[in-house]
Amino acid sequence: MERIALHTRLKPGREQDYERAHAVIPVELDAALREAGVRSWRIWRDGLDLFHVVEVDDYRRMRRMLADHPANVPWQARMAELLDVPDDYSGDDSGLHKVWELP
Repeated sequence: MERIALHTRLKPGREQDYERAHAVIPVELDAALREAGVRSWRIWRDGLDLFHVVEVDDYRRMRRMLADHPANVPWQARMAELLDVPDDYSGDDSGLHKVWELP
């Protein structure tokens, strides 16, 4: 299992829209995330900055599986309205670089 940290940023004024959208995610998206190996996905917000921690079997595989998934495409379109830089799932990223961890 991998634990991946991500950072995204909201468009100004869209904070409450983002939180409302995440109050209950679509059942189909929940199923798609779990099918793609996601075990946990947590998001914290500080102003416009969003910090995600994803626990997933294989992060890059998950991204490939969700790129064109019929449950994820409309969700990403909705998120594109809210995020400063939309995620188009085209990259082969590995999240934020971990600097330190208390053993």
